[in-house]
Amino acid sequence: MSLNKVYERELAFQADRRRATVEFINIVSDLWYDKSIELVLFRNQLINKNVSDILNLHEYAGAFVQKPISIFDSVEIIKAIKDLNLPPAKLDIGKLTYEYHLEDQEYTNAMAFVSDKLNDAKDVEAVTPKDVVLYGFGRIGRLVARELMTKTGKGNQLRLRAIVTRDKISEEVLAKRASLLMNDSVHGEFAGTVSYSIEKSALIINDTTVHIISASNPEDIDYTKWGISEALIIDNTGAFRDKEALQRHLKSKGAAKILLTAPGKGIPNIVHGANHTLFKPEEHHIYSAASCTTNAITPVLKAIDESLGIIDGHLETIHAYTNDQNLVDNMHSKYRRGRAASLNMVITETGAGKAVAKCLPQLEGKLTSNAIRVPVPNGSLAILHLQVESQTSVEGVNSVLKKYALEGDLVEQIKFSIDNELVSSDIIGSSAPAIYDSKATIVANNGKNIVLYIWYDNEYGYSHQVIRLAKYIAKVRRYTYY
Repeated sequence: MSLNKVYERELAFQADRRRATVEFINIVSDLWYDKSIELVLFRNQLINKNVSDILNLHEYAGAFVQKPISIFDSVEIIKAIKDLNLPPAKLDIGKLTYEYHLEDQEYTNAMAFVSDKLNDAKDVEAVTPKDVVLYGFGRIGRLVARELMTKTGKGNQLRLRAIVTRDKISEEVLAKRASLLMNDSVHGEFAGTVSYSIEKSALIINDTTVHIISASNPEDIDYTKWGISEALIIDNTGAFRDKEALQRHLKSKGAAKILLTAPGKGIPNIVHGANHTLFKPEEHHIYSAASCTTNAITPVLKAIDESLGIIDGHLETIHAYTNDQNLVDNMHSKYRRGRAASLNMVITETGAGKAVAKCLPQLEGKLTSNAIRVPVPNGSLAILHLQVESQTSVEGVNSVLKKYALEGDLVEQIKFSIDNELVSSDIIGSSAPAIYDSKATIVANNGKNIVLYIWYDNEYGYSHQVIRLAKYIAKVRRYTYY
């Protein structure tokens, strides 16, 4: 065959791939907006993705499972899903396509396969939507708002109804709040619309009214005035950190549950996927989503401890600078944090090593920890130096983490990276709280001392953990297939 004919064939194949991808995107949207069925590809989000994004995710998926994951196969599977009468759900099309490849001898067609795999969806009870109030509207609050409004769909799960700030409501304040939500220097422009209404004292996000409530004390608010009842209050102010202070929220009319986006004292500290099922929403009303670093390391530590056994270890987190540091040298309650954040690497402490024990009690007293703040605005790296009980190798460690990233309770938490050149800017926007760098793992000659590198978007990945926990607390978790 001539080179020109080969080239023409390649062009025709690429056109077919892109045409199939457009069809895939259309069905993803139809399923989401018509049936509240959210599709992901090995936990990577598919909503609002373009053709190149989808094709790149399929390339990653194929490399990850070391089996070809074709867009044509995905279209076949997704068409079958569309034709099923499923309840609201979250389904991993990558896992389904992978399993279809492995088990295609057992099924006559994609419909037979999907019907069998998703058969237990028919037994899932319908969920009651839950009102959500963001108490505070800083970095985490705005990212949570973005995600909630992007994934509102038909409103079957969490409904963002109001945001509480200390500002006195004015047109200038609302305009600034809207602008900060719409534009973000790290995460880019919001994939939606944002305006404001001074008459309603509200932000209008994707044509939906979200009230802005001005208050200095949580107990002074009557949420029922805004039609809000039995609400989940997500406190991201950092002002209330213990049970006594957080209980003030429960004195508000219309508030039912409280979720703190920081480590808390006297309340359950939860890393979703690792220990959330130990605390029943019927029995507990106040929760902490722990810290971004705790959410990054706990899933990996749990996987390693269950598989290899952890004797002891040290955590060093290389963390993006945060808002509590000074932009230029100035007075600060902590000596080093007073130095210019954008110019210096700053040694500081982290409680993540001890905090892990609140989620995994078996690691109590086994870990030490420290932190270095570095001059990047987002994107962090946790380095775990561990001594393990069972002798292992780089391949052995990678096999353990790959298994946990593919199946089990931590598939949303651990992303297995196979990238040879992964750097901090690459992980911005990852919904997984822990991105395991499989190419960087070190194992000593004795097979007992290992070094693991765990990347994490300390804002975006953590915000998704907050939302996962919020759905659990609010009892609005849909049928899932991972």
